[in-house]
Amino acid sequence: MSSPPATPTPENRTRREEIADAVRDAGRRRIALYVVLFGLVGFYLAPLEAGLMTAFKTTDAFNRTVPFVPPIFGGFTLEPWRVAFNEMSHALINSMLLAVPATILSAGLGSIAAYGLTTIDWKYQMPIVALFVAGIFIPYQAVLVPLSRLFAIVNTQELLSFLWGLPLMHEHYASIINLIITHVAYGIPITFLLFRGYYQNLSVEMIEAAKLDGASVFSIYRNIVLPLSTSMFAVTLIYQFTQIWNDLLFALVILPSGGGAAAPVTVALNSLTGGIIQSFNTQMAGAFVAALPTLLVYVLFGEQFAEGVAGS
Repeated sequence: MSSPPATPTPENRTRREEIADAVRDAGRRRIALYVVLFGLVGFYLAPLEAGLMTAFKTTDAFNRTVPFVPPIFGGFTLEPWRVAFNEMSHALINSMLLAVPATILSAGLGSIAAYGLTTIDWKYQMPIVALFVAGIFIPYQAVLVPLSRLFAIVNTQELLSFLWGLPLMHEHYASIINLIITHVAYGIPITFLLFRGYYQNLSVEMIEAAKLDGASVFSIYRNIVLPLSTSMFAVTLIYQFTQIWNDLLFALVILPSGGGAAAPVTVALNSLTGGIIQSFNTQMAGAFVAALPTLLVYVLFGEQFAEGVAGS
């Protein structure tokens, strides 16, 4: 009778057995990693999937089924999307008129301020830097009353009355200008801080060499600093555009009588309730319509955004 084969000790294991064990352990770890990743993706995307499915269902199908089940057994409709587009088309234009100039202005002014307070040495600059940084920590709620009083005293519509007779100019643009001023003022501190961190890593020798060649402060910014700031501009522009586009609080406080003709898309979405009976499918379609521009911005400039974040 033959004896069973002896179990190999760690000392006498072959190289092939060690490699097989390593591959087996790596396979288990990879499977566990994929399970965790798929779980996180499902957890994150489940509300979006449920909202998207709701936007394609009739009210009856929404009441009969659970939200995340697609309407493949009846109840499919595009009517909520048509209603959402019709109700929010004017507000989408208003939000674009608001977000684009406010984003560009806050990013441009933040870049110039950071350049002047980072690469140029002058007296008392640190207290001013502290004021910029302090501006980041002022909550929205703290400035609502002063802002409403400011725009009640300063009548922008009357001050710019000479513009309303021009083609394509309307009086409700005065309220949008008020929102632009607010978002630019509130956005400069954060864009300043982002650009300041980026400019602190610029080559001092390069700036000094330009000064020795006789370049002025403005010339150095225009010909050297600004071209090197492309990736950071992508970061600030995407960040500011998203913040301004999704803002609701300033719009509710600053715009008179619920926004009216100047209502941005967030106010229009808030009004898309469907009256006494809640139209959840229309509200979900409106939410996706409102989010579409910010999604497109991230898709088009996501690579530059990642480069700017990595290089900051």
